Amino acid sequence: MSFLKRSGTFCRPCGTALHRRMTADTLVQGWWSPLSVVITPFTVLANVLGPRGSFRRLGPPSGGWRPPLDPGKRVLLRPAALLVTLPLALVVLAVPLLILIGLLFGDAKPDQLSVGDCVRNNVSWPQQDLEEVVCGSSPDEYRVSQELTGPGDSCKAVGPEIPYIADPKYNASGRTLCLVSAR
Repeated sequence: MSFLKRSGTFCRPCGTALHRRMTADTLVQGWWSPLSVVITPFTVLANVLGPRGSFRRLGPPSGGWRPPLDPGKRVLLRPAALLVTLPLALVVLAVPLLILIGLLFGDAKPDQLSVGDCVRNNVSWPQQDLEEVVCGSSPDEYRVSQELTGPGDSCKAVGPEIPYIADPKYNASGRTLCLVSAR
């Protein structure tokens, strides 16, 4: 990290040209250390608020031994500034876009099941990703055998099979469902 300062007698075009070049250089070179990531935005802001106003108050060129410098493009129109502003603009645009995508496509409610429905678990137990299927269409399907209504209720085994318990999110009333093999 380094700080550069230029002093001298400047006319308006020369001061503006120097200011624009140094600010564009800061936008490209000012980010390459952990501390500079924090300091660079303040440095650019200080350059815009401080010297820029001073250069605007300078007089026009008069009687120099060489022609004044060409101020060139504004800082934000230079390729150096695009290296900073383009990624920043993409981030600013990406955040609302990701929020919109999340609202439209995220966290879909699972199928709401009731007694008698047939389901397939798309993951291995004890995780659950239950999908409602047509009864008899899948070899690894389960049937909803009962809905537990109270805290003392439990799933009853049907034959030798121990029932599975479905998460309450699969039931519109939020109650636990019992699943048994439909084979």
